[in-house]
Amino acid sequence: MSEIVQIRLLKVCIVIGVSLLFLGHYLLSYADLPASMGVTGIVISAACIAFGLIFSLPTKMYLTFLLMKREQIEKK
Repeated sequence: MSEIVQIRLLKVCIVIGVSLLFLGHYLLSYADLPASMGVTGIVISAACIAFGLIFSLPTKMYLTFLLMKREQIEKK
């Protein structure tokens, strides 16, 4: 897998992660899902937030390392 394809894939993962974070926050705060569904609503909202964090945080770190490495190679 080339570096460009890998970076695009990581950017897509970041977008998915941030979208899931916003969805979980929306379900908890504005849609009032826990009030209407009870514990199941809380679990759904928490799962959205958890998977959003799983998708977004590690990919940001890895993408930063890739871009820093590319910048150092270009400077030489």
